[in-house]
Amino acid sequence: MSNQTPSTGAAEDQRASLTSRVIPTMTLSKGTSPLTRPLPPVPFTSARERAEARFQVLGKAVVTGGAGVLGLISAQALLEHGLSSLCIMDLPQTLEVSKSQIESLASKFPSALISQIPLDVTSTDSIKAAFDTANERMDGIDILCCFAGIPGCQPSLTVTPDQFNRVIDVNLNGSFFCAQAAAKVMEASGKGGSILLTASMSAHYTNFPQPQAAYNASKAGIAHLTRNLGAEWAVHGIRVNSISPGYMDTILNAGDGLADIRKVWDERCPMGRMGDPEEITGAVVLLCSQRAGRYITGADIIVDGGTLTL
Repeated sequence: MSNQTPSTGAAEDQRASLTSRVIPTMTLSKGTSPLTRPLPPVPFTSARERAEARFQVLGKAVVTGGAGVLGLISAQALLEHGLSSLCIMDLPQTLEVSKSQIESLASKFPSALISQIPLDVTSTDSIKAAFDTANERMDGIDILCCFAGIPGCQPSLTVTPDQFNRVIDVNLNGSFFCAQAAAKVMEASGKGGSILLTASMSAHYTNFPQPQAAYNASKAGIAHLTRNLGAEWAVHGIRVNSISPGYMDTILNAGDGLADIRKVWDERCPMGRMGDPEEITGAVVLLCSQRAGRYITGADIIVDGGTLTL
């Protein structure tokens, strides 16, 4: 960030140029578009088959942050509901740490194409290379789930520019540019698709007792980005939604050093506990399913045990 300020003349020229700018406009879909109109009903053969079809997940998915707990458990849920191809994207070291879990996942679904691609979401070059590879490897991308993210708990009076910017860069910017890369593939295919971003209950309130303004701002950005992209990309048949998990019982919230803080979190949650990672998968499957989620876009589903009710 530069400390230099533009000269008075330059600033006046910039303001004057505003009167001649041309603003791009978005186009909304029409109800008759095959990309957004209702799907034909499933023929009634049995109630069980209709129920299974309702939450079926078809096609090929990319999961960023896919070697983490939430990414892996969501990937498994999508495979259980019919996903045929999966690219797990994450940092090389994270892919290595989760190697056994990824191999176990592949063994459970031998008929699915499951592969790994290294990805650094803070690098646009890395994003382009990863999504080009995924598109080539799977012959398309129908679903993107963005789980890549980092925490950030620093007092706002002392947080450094590098600390603040790092959280925004990974959580918000990384999610947008991955969504953009996937959307380009989906738009070019003419078939549309589904994009799921990960916001947080932190997008909607101030966490206590830990200070984490950068994290909360990044997740609030995700929630609003979801609404904007949902409106802008509907014409291409691309649905964009997000989930807002509460505190999840993962390694990020583990350790004796967090025992007192976890107690506060539990006491401020109507259900009295953190969430089990499995408990986000219902929302993930709903939003990624072509039929049950057909008319849902720009939405954020909160999965927080009721914390935001207080």
